[in-house]
Amino acid sequence: MNLSDFREDYQRAALDRGALNANPLFQFETWFREATGDQAQSRWRKIGIALFKLWSAICNHRPADINAMTLATADASGKPSTRTVLLKTVDERGFIFFTNYGSRKGSELAENPNAALTFFWSDLERQVCVAGSVTKLPQAESEAYFKSRPRGSRIGAWASQQSEIVPDRGFLEAKWQELEKKFPNDIPLPPNWGGFILKPERIEFWQGRPSRLHDRFCYTRATDGAWKIERLSP
Repeated sequence: MNLSDFREDYQRAALDRGALNANPLFQFETWFREATGDQAQSRWRKIGIALFKLWSAICNHRPADINAMTLATADASGKPSTRTVLLKTVDERGFIFFTNYGSRKGSELAENPNAALTFFWSDLERQVCVAGSVTKLPQAESEAYFKSRPRGSRIGAWASQQSEIVPDRGFLEAKWQELEKKFPNDIPLPPNWGGFILKPERIEFWQGRPSRLHDRFCYTRATDGAWKIERLSP
């Protein structure tokens, strides 16, 4: 399969140094709000995005989760793996997501607590790449989030020993039914489930531009905690 003719010239926006927030987490929140459509945009930009979404709906294209991100981890020997997870919170500590601690990603983060994230918002022709170190979220916060999940998802967290081999789907469904009976009311936090915080040491903002002359700005954290901003060649 030859994909060499799959090309797109990015023309929807620009990214200037003067428009960047001094704090990359605040800059990320601004872009995230724009990706969700919550922040004011130009009239024509809104119309363009609305028409694109209408076309997608007519073609029965389901929009991707705005908070979806590619998480890259590596084991102790440096062998990498990636998967898509959902961002649940971003605050002054960093980027927070939840998972089974016994999963492949959980095991790799226990061996090598360094990871990277990538967000791609095609509607806006934007990408954000994040790299840093990862620690577990305090249990009380994991428990509070777990209680906010739908009942089925909470039972699923108990039923699935994520990344382990199972004989068939019937095995999983039987386990789910068994646990639904075991927990008729309150469902406690599983001991092997919770959140991670990725504390960023590097955040790059990429804005697609015509002729592949994209705008790229990289924030790197200095030893004093301040952020240094530099433009990168596309």
